Amino acid sequence: MSEESKFYCFRSGALQLVTSAPIGEVQLAVADSWLVEDGKARDLGAHFERFAKWVTDISPNCSDSLPAFFDAVREAIPSQGRWFPRIEFHAEAETPNHLFLRMREAPEALGEIVIWTFPEPDPRVLPTIKGPDLSLGMQMRRNAKMHGADEAVILDSNGHLLEGALSSIVWWRGDTLCSVSNELPWLPSVTRREVFAIAAQMGIATKLEKAKPADLVGLEIWALSSLQGIRVVSDWIGLGAPVGKAKHFESFNKRLKLLSTSIY
Repeated sequence: MSEESKFYCFRSGALQLVTSAPIGEVQLAVADSWLVEDGKARDLGAHFERFAKWVTDISPNCSDSLPAFFDAVREAIPSQGRWFPRIEFHAEAETPNHLFLRMREAPEALGEIVIWTFPEPDPRVLPTIKGPDLSLGMQMRRNAKMHGADEAVILDSNGHLLEGALSSIVWWRGDTLCSVSNELPWLPSVTRREVFAIAAQMGIATKLEKAKPADLVGLEIWALSSLQGIRVVSDWIGLGAPVGKAKHFESFNKRLKLLSTSIY
């Protein structure tokens, strides 16, 4: 296993390095990941809370191990460099070896993003939990790249926008920040919550709505993720019309970066 990617199993109250990670994502019931730069991250507690809720819903007996696991994860992350750790819960693993840490170097920070509409209705099995459909999301993103895009946009059976394969999508109607209605199934995004909190602090109106791609023509659109933060959508392949220019990005991006604090 390379120095850039190490895999640990949480056993007897400690993280223990294992020689190889499980093949595929068959046992990946829950996962969460976040960016760490020189020992700082945005709202790591929110990622732990989200992971804990999902794990507890699936396997309540495992919840007692989570506080010690989270402490061990914090300690395992290097204080220097750019990292993208992923914590995992493998429901089918041999008891009590359900909790894992995948320590990875983070890829480079990226700028604007091109998106593409996935041509089929949402194929995910459990869209509101990160983990079971992670491989599928990666495959959808690979399909997007084959069409000259960076990310695939998922629609429901009625054509309403849900989110990106591995990102959350928000847009601007004038000076109102908008995103997907809570009536639709979308992954509870930590970054989306942070962006909406920034809007509230700035006194900016927000709105949740059901929207189809055609409803977003000419609008400023962002793709959000814990790894890349805010990425401005520069083009939407298949939309048939241009997206809008970025007018709100700079002010939000500066404030989002200020949210990073020490994880220790």
